[in-house]
Parts: sequence; C-alpha cells; structure tokens
Amino acid sequence: MIVAVLGLGYVGCVTAACLARLGHKVIGVDRDEYKVNNVLAGTAPFYEPGLEEIVRETAENGLLTATTSLEEGLRDADIALICVGTPSESNGNLGLGQLKRVSEDIGAQMPGREKRLIVVVRSTVFPGTCEEVVIPALGVGGECAVVSNPEFLREGTAVRDFMEPSLLVVGGHDPSAVQAVAELYETLSVKACKVTLRTAEMIKYACNCFHAVKIGFANEIGALCGKLDIPAAEVMHTFCQDDKLNISAAYLRPGFAFGGSCLPKDLRALTYRAQRLDLNLPLLQNVLPANEQQLRRAVDRVMALPAKRLGVYGLAFKENTDDLRESPIVTLLEHLIGKGREVRVYDPHIQMDQIYGANKNFVLNAIPHIGKLLTGSLAELLENSDHLVLAQKPTPAAMVQIESAGLATLSIA
Repeated sequence: MIVAVLGLGYVGCVTAACLARLGHKVIGVDRDEYKVNNVLAGTAPFYEPGLEEIVRETAENGLLTATTSLEEGLRDADIALICVGTPSESNGNLGLGQLKRVSEDIGAQMPGREKRLIVVVRSTVFPGTCEEVVIPALGVGGECAVVSNPEFLREGTAVRDFMEPSLLVVGGHDPSAVQAVAELYETLSVKACKVTLRTAEMIKYACNCFHAVKIGFANEIGALCGKLDIPAAEVMHTFCQDDKLNISAAYLRPGFAFGGSCLPKDLRALTYRAQRLDLNLPLLQNVLPANEQQLRRAVDRVMALPAKRLGVYGLAFKENTDDLRESPIVTLLEHLIGKGREVRVYDPHIQMDQIYGANKNFVLNAIPHIGKLLTGSLAELLENSDHLVLAQKPTPAAMVQIESAGLATLSIA
C-alpha cells in the first residue's frame, strides 16, 4: 500500500520508517523542512536507537521519501496516518489545534480525488475526538473513512516497540477500512485487535493510565519499604513472580466494588501504619474512597430503576463464597431499604441458619431483618421481583432460569 504519514516527529518518523521497512511505499509529510530534508538525505531528524539505519536503508531503496507538500503526499496515497502532537493545555485538556488543522487540510484535498482515502489517527486523542473533531473537519462523506490506530511507542525503544509490538489496536465503523489498516502490520508477530472507533481511542488512555498507576504503586510500596528497612527491590521482584494474580488480567474487569475480609482491612492497616511513620501514600490512601465511589455509582443505577419490587441476586462479597464480611451488596441493600424499596435477595451459597460467627454478626448488625429478605430459591426470587439486579455473576444454569423468566435485569457485577 501507499501510505502518507502526516507529521515526522517521534511517532511519525518512526512509523514512516518502520512501515517502509515492512515493504510499504511511504511518504512523510511535515511543514518543517529540516525534518523533511533529513529523511530525504537518509538521516533521522532526531536520535532514536535503530531509527537512523532504517531511514537510510528505506530512503536508499526508494520506499521512504518525504515532502513539505500535503498535496504531493496525498496524491497517490491509499492511507494517511495522522501523527501530529496533541499537547496539554493549561487546564489539562488536550490541544487539538494541530489535529483539526491537518484534518481540514486533508478535506481540502479531497474534491476531484478519484480513489478513496483512509484517514488514520495515530495521535493520542480522547474518546469521541475522531467523530466530533476529525470527521467534521474533513468535511467529506464516502470519500474518506476514519480509523483510530493508537501508537504504543516509547522513546528510547520506539523502533523495537513498533517491530515487536505487544498490542495492536485498530478501530473504526467501516470494516473494510479497519481491515486495510490492520493489513499494514500483517507481517508482524501480533494479531490486530479490531474494535470500535471510541474503544480504540479509550484503550490508549487505559494503557497509559495503568502504566502510571503501576509506577505510582511501586514507588509507594518502595517508600514504605524504605521506612521499614525492607529491600523494596526484593519485595517487588518477588511480587512480580505471580503471573496468575499480580501480573495478569486478574481483577482487571469493570464491575462492582470490592469487599471481603482481606482487601479493605489490609488497605486500612497499611495506610494507617504509613501515617504513623509520617509517610503520605496518596495512591493507596485513595483506593478505598475510590471503591466507595464505585459502590455509590451502583446504588444510583439501582435507585434509578422504576420497579417497586427489586430482586437482588447475590449477597456475599463475590460469587462462590458465603463470606458476608464487608460485602458491598450488604451496603447496597441498606441504601435500598432506607429508601423504601421492596427488596428480596437470593444467594445460592447463603442460608441464614448455616452462617455463624463474624460472618453472621456483620450482616445482622447491618440488616437485622435480613432473614426476612432472603428467599430459599431463585424461582422464589424471580416470582417476587419486577426487576432483577445481578450483584454477582450467576452460574450458567441460573442464567438460563433468569432469562426464561423474562424479567428485566440490571448487572452491576
């Protein structure tokens, strides 16, 4: 394919050179004559390990060229990758001036064009930007398809990140355009994740924010280790040996608030002891407040239901246990009862005559009449509910029974 890369900064130049290395004919476009002249001369306009060699090789074999003319860059292009900057504004918002300008410039080149152009946004943009900024700025209809293809390149390892990607995301409304962009990378050892336009935009933010959270977490654990004369490197090295729960997809699923006998208790204890050591750990200190906000969002969603009789599936803090200690579902029930809702509850693993000790004391202190709310079977719950709230993930068999009942359901699990 013939590819135009608009913007020859860190992302654009690496993208252009590496796509040319993959065998595509690439033309880089930039207003900066210095960057363009460097590429034409077979040199990188900035230092990035491995980039100079690829630019020289692909410029010499004619697969990579560059120009300051957008008209020239788009003339024969099948795909145009936008790689312009989206810097922070003073209020923290993204500056979209460059993105809007280049989109308008592309649109101005479209009248009279005979073949379709796929416009790909590589720049990091907030979800909705392609639909709300890029497409209107292009001002064209079927002549263009817009695709989001966020980059995951780190300065210092950008070439390796491109050639050996851990993630490839391509999102858009037009399946043929999404497929065409995915095929740019088909010789790389990665399978493209084909998603919707806004999902692709959001994934980049999810990745970067998670990376920031990981760094902040490691630094706060390290700071506490320092106060306690514990080797932080040894703690985190050992922590990372667990690739089933720690370094894995475990827990990374949007759902209900956490509870139980471990997570809340241990977070409270750790942050309390850190404060006793005059150590401020803002990331860890705000995990429980963040969890409470998730619980509040769930309460608001349930309270917005018009039904008078509410059935709640689940009572323990998670499925496949009868542990009620600090279950967020108990707190949810307290709110619903306090607001006068008629509530019935079913949990396949909980019978009041079979729970005891701290487990029983916790739920009775919160809801003394919980025994009157519990149903003995799922069928009884469904029969006495107008709307079902799934606070836990039902078993496949239970899900079949729920669906056959024809009740409206709201999942907060």
